[in-house]
Amino acid sequence: MAVIETRDVVKRYETGGETLTALKGIDFAVEPGEFVSIMGPSGSGKTTLLNLLGLLDDPSEGEVLLDGEDVTGLSDKEQTRARKRTIGFVFQNFYLIPTLTARENVEIPALFDRDPTVEERSVDLLERMGLGDRLDHRPDELSGGQKQRVAIARSLINEPRVLLADEPTGNLDRETGRQILDEFVEVTERDVAVIAVTHDELVNEYVDRVVRLVDGYMGEDAPTATGAAGGPPGGEGAAPDPADQVTADAVEAAVTDVVGEESDGDGDEREMPGDGDETEVPGDGDEPDAEPEGEES
Repeated sequence: MAVIETRDVVKRYETGGETLTALKGIDFAVEPGEFVSIMGPSGSGKTTLLNLLGLLDDPSEGEVLLDGEDVTGLSDKEQTRARKRTIGFVFQNFYLIPTLTARENVEIPALFDRDPTVEERSVDLLERMGLGDRLDHRPDELSGGQKQRVAIARSLINEPRVLLADEPTGNLDRETGRQILDEFVEVTERDVAVIAVTHDELVNEYVDRVVRLVDGYMGEDAPTATGAAGGPPGGEGAAPDPADQVTADAVEAAVTDVVGEESDGDGDEREMPGDGDETEVPGDGDEPDAEPEGEES
């Protein structure tokens, strides 16, 4: 059974008196342990689909399912709990808290769980990522590849079934990008599904399938005989368009999941470590990636 699935999903936005349709009847499913990339030009609907899969947004029509259960109609609190239980996020810009060590950053999603094993699990994850000697280093003492490994470890601390990665190699050189993709392959060997939104053709050397989006429509999957999927050449190293970054609201919702639910509604709010540090959010003010309804490219 698919761990995550969309059925006939449509997403529309109302903007300036005009209806924009970002996704048009998307059927998409990923099995446990599968590595899938989502590719397409800027404005094709990739980030919109990623936000729907991450329960950061609701479809206008259709269903999103986790482990066969329709989660489309859940309340915000129920969706937050489902995200925390099932989904991990890896961002292009890492989003590590600069005042915390690598180990402390990894522990953030479990901060309010009062789990006595969380420190042991965070150390184990960092050791698996080859960072056993960097446990007490802060982000400014780490390379780009090391920061991304910390971000991957953080995304795995709650033992998710699905990992969603937005341009995971976008800020890395080619060699470091290959090392990070090797880490994703190793993650899938533990039956965790990995879905990567990317412009980087290098990713397709590692995935099981490539899914292509054009003008909100999903093209055919393209598996190769060796199991890795490939696409037509070109676009290698292309810089991501700002419109295809995760939106500010989506990042805010994901960060809420990363730190857990700070309050259960009883007014007892807890102060976060590093409180007062501001992190720049990409895509602030960007319009959703969509095409006007009825206009085909």
